[in-house]
Amino acid sequence: MVKYVAKRILISVVTLLVIIIILFCLLKLMPGSPFNNERMTDAQRATLEAKFGLDKPIYQQIAIYVKNMITGDFGVSYSIQANYPVSQLIANKFPLTVKIGLQAAVVGIAAGILLGMVSALSHNGFWDTVTTIVSMIGASIPAQVLALGLVYFFAFKLNWFPLTYSSKAPVHSTILATLSLALSPMSIAARFTRNELLEVLGSEYITLAETKGMPRKRVLIIHALKNTLVPLITAMAPMTIMLLMGSTVIERIFSIPGIGSLFINAITSNDYNVVLTLAFIFSSMYIGIMLLVDILYGIIDPRIRLSGGAK
Repeated sequence: MVKYVAKRILISVVTLLVIIIILFCLLKLMPGSPFNNERMTDAQRATLEAKFGLDKPIYQQIAIYVKNMITGDFGVSYSIQANYPVSQLIANKFPLTVKIGLQAAVVGIAAGILLGMVSALSHNGFWDTVTTIVSMIGASIPAQVLALGLVYFFAFKLNWFPLTYSSKAPVHSTILATLSLALSPMSIAARFTRNELLEVLGSEYITLAETKGMPRKRVLIIHALKNTLVPLITAMAPMTIMLLMGSTVIERIFSIPGIGSLFINAITSNDYNVVLTLAFIFSSMYIGIMLLVDILYGIIDPRIRLSGGAK
């Protein structure tokens, strides 16, 4: 297991480096520069590019950026907030995005598992039909459409929630955004849980456990549900990362000052350092979660043997 984890970490580091290099090259191919102010003269623009090292060959820029990144220096913003440290700029917005994404993941996955369990236990029955319809509707409605509907009914008509995010009500003002983002993971978790539970509940060892007189709930929770976690984690891990990265549309609907909007603004304004730093954070989170998922496979299901795990 140690050898496997070390190998995966090495691959992850190389992958991150390749991502940074490719993204750096793509950003340099984009038209314009971080200094697109029409009031600037060519001489002023050239001075700024020389100041930040943007006039050097691209391989030197990449080497300098990677070296600084290793030491925790992500540079400064060129255009969004000129000369403001990128790390501080992201630190001001990242916690809010992660908070809402984590809320949506927890609510969506928990509700989905519950719906899937109810559906599987009443297979081909009334509740199975109801939960299946709910899951299909949830998978069909885009998050932004649901968000607009929730805002109209619960914020505008009933006035139960604020129309936009407010730092004075950090929990209350994020409920509608959380529910909007939670719909998709709920639908996916419900379908996966139902299908896997039906397969597991029909297996021989489950029949044997029930034959020995083990209560149905105990069989479901201890044996059946445990074996559904592997495919569920596989499906939900990438979606959880996407939720933690933020949704640009949802953040705009609820005026949430998060990472999603910052990322779009950085791309449109060619703010290289902000784009690269966010890409590095997102890639690190994704790769880290997938590595954790692989390790959890061996813990949840002992039948799964990771390469080199026996050493």
